[in-house]
Amino acid sequence: MGLYLCVFDDEEDVEGIDCGGYSDWGAFIAAVVEHVEQGKRGTRVPLLTMHSDCDGEWSPAECVVLEPALDEIEAVFRRLPAQPPRDGWRAAVARDLELQFESLRDCFFDVDGENLLERLRGLTKLARELDRPIRFQ
Repeated sequence: MGLYLCVFDDEEDVEGIDCGGYSDWGAFIAAVVEHVEQGKRGTRVPLLTMHSDCDGEWSPAECVVLEPALDEIEAVFRRLPAQPPRDGWRAAVARDLELQFESLRDCFFDVDGENLLERLRGLTKLARELDRPIRFQ
C-alpha cells in the first residue's frame, strides 16, 4: 500500500504525488528527523515530522509554513552525501531513469523519479493558490 498526497478541487484530483510505500515516506521523515532536527522529532519541522501518514491533511495555512520548512530540508540535504537506493522499486526507477545522486536531496523521489522535495513544494504552492488542503490518502 502506498501513500498518495493530493490536492482536490471539489471532488477532482488536481495534482498528486505517489510517494511510494509508507516505508518510503517513513525513510524520508527519518532522514529529516536525523539530519534537520538532529534526532529530536518535531523541533524544526513539526508539521512534517509529527504528522501522521494516515488519512489527514495539511491546510492551506499549514502549507505556508511547510514551504520554508522544505527549503530548510533541501539546504541541509544538499550538504550531505548521497545514499542511493540499493533495492526495491526505488532502485529500479533510479536505474531505469538513470537518476544521478549528488547529495541526499537526490535520493528521495516519487514513483515517477521526480524529486520529492520539489514535488512537495509544488503541491504546497498549489494548495495555497486553490485554497485547498493537501490530503493524505
